[in-house]
Amino acid sequence: MAEENKAGTAGSDQNQAQNQGEAGPALVVLHQFLKDFSFENPLGADTPQGMTEAPTGMIRVDVKVKPLTPPDIEVTLFLSVDAKIGEKSVYLVECEYSGSFRLGRVPQEHVLPLVMIEAPRLLFPFARQFISNAVQAGGFPPLLINPIDFVALYRDKREELLKQAEAQKAAQGAATIGNA
Repeated sequence: MAEENKAGTAGSDQNQAQNQGEAGPALVVLHQFLKDFSFENPLGADTPQGMTEAPTGMIRVDVKVKPLTPPDIEVTLFLSVDAKIGEKSVYLVECEYSGSFRLGRVPQEHVLPLVMIEAPRLLFPFARQFISNAVQAGGFPPLLINPIDFVALYRDKREELLKQAEAQKAAQGAATIGNA
């Protein structure tokens, strides 16, 4: 009898979802994968074994979006770390970690923030782990990358992204007019 109640509850949950206009998840991860990875140790055997100071450096972050068959997209998170001691580069790591995502029913004005903020936020822990493992395997102290503020990154790139989208629409419109 308890099984009947569970089945009845599951059925009512499905009915509620249908009554709410088929509202599913806004973003679904279909697949994620390591697209490209590089680790360089330019000093090789000359790398100090007992380093007295930890390397410092810059971390570059970028997000790239590639449309697939609608409503699917590919989002690639690019992370690059150039670690130095003084002026000498001790290692360089570059990682492109990608995911295929399916967009749910979301208003058009929410698509770009969803793709540029939430998708990379989901990919980041995996890319960070690849980089951390490679740095340790290279004989260096563990690299701890702090969480990235993808909202701030999106705000910085928003104008550029909107201009690119407008240029693509204009090019598609010109191609359609030219073909008519």
